[in-house]
Amino acid sequence: MIPISKPTIGFALTGSFCTIRRVFPVIEALTKEYRVIPIVSERVALTDTRFISASETLQALEELCGAKPMSSIFECEPIGPQKLLDLLIICPCTGNSLSKIALGITDTAVTMAFKAHRRNNGPVLIGISSNDALSGSAANLGKLLNQRGLYFVPFGQDNPENKETSLICDFGLIPAAALAALEGRQLQPLILPAK
Repeated sequence: MIPISKPTIGFALTGSFCTIRRVFPVIEALTKEYRVIPIVSERVALTDTRFISASETLQALEELCGAKPMSSIFECEPIGPQKLLDLLIICPCTGNSLSKIALGITDTAVTMAFKAHRRNNGPVLIGISSNDALSGSAANLGKLLNQRGLYFVPFGQDNPENKETSLICDFGLIPAAALAALEGRQLQPLILPAK
């Protein structure tokens, strides 16, 4: 019997620095079922914050995935022509990156990964983490929710009293949402109760 190779997932991180550590255990779980290629925006690759340093992020991703993260437009461009991915996950996805994707702006490694993968109509799973998802980025969120082939990790308001326009995905649902996206369906329910 010929072994079936694992599907390949691109896992792309954008600059929601306060949630980056939350994706590490998810990526570790995904590596048991999939080949995972790490991708980071240039901002994630270069910025030290009070939450995590750039070098710590890059080192953790390389250790988890066994590959150096892609971190430039140049590195991500071949994703399309070489058909490198079965699924692209963008998580955490900031309102800034979400809006660029919705408007067709390709000026970061992550937006290039999106553009390159979508040129082959490949599925994309978005895990939102944005303080302006229900304000400045709301129109672009609505635009992406209406696109075929784009799926979302179920999300809800994380702190409606103090951050009334903020949305965050449920990181624990990423593996189930990834499987659903690979099967061409949106994991339900999409909208979760406020935490």
